[in-house]
Amino acid sequence: MDEERSAFDWETRFAADDTPWERAGLHPAMLAWVEAGELQPGARVIIPGCGRSPELGFLAANGLDVTGADLSPTAIDFQRRQLDATGHDATLLKGDVLAHRPDTPYDRVYEQTFLCAIPPRLRVDYERALCDWLKPGGHLLALFMQKDVAGGPPYGCALPAMHQLFPEERWFWPDDDAFIAWPHPSLKGKPELAGVLVRR
Repeated sequence: MDEERSAFDWETRFAADDTPWERAGLHPAMLAWVEAGELQPGARVIIPGCGRSPELGFLAANGLDVTGADLSPTAIDFQRRQLDATGHDATLLKGDVLAHRPDTPYDRVYEQTFLCAIPPRLRVDYERALCDWLKPGGHLLALFMQKDVAGGPPYGCALPAMHQLFPEERWFWPDDDAFIAWPHPSLKGKPELAGVLVRR
């Protein structure tokens, strides 16, 4: 998402270290997915809107072929320094990830609430990009932000709206009761619903 597509100035916020959406450590949903075998060594995974999240370095250190993308040069520079300091490697993309089309499709997309960060008018573009990124049978590891108040970011991602955005002709859905709610400690406990969608 480039600056003209988003009214939110992500670079200024990262440069000023004004990032209340960041967690202090690894997301418990990601750790649960690792434990369940969703993120195995050798898998190709992309993290759109990776920001300064530690998940990128963690997955790279555990043998995954990781691509992180972010609009913010400050965030991407942070990730590069972290990787260099630990001796691990990942592909880092700076700029509009919605325009990204990989030569080789990904096995997994770790959707660490990128969807709730983009303006809702861009959600259809994101769903189309996801279909282009993932190989058939690839998994979208989704974290859908739940909030009752309008506006954002973060923008609410209620499950009925997500069913419309990710239609069953392109995605296999788990049962809604299979989603696990993970409260966000920095956003007044707003829950993120974690579930795995599979690209048809």
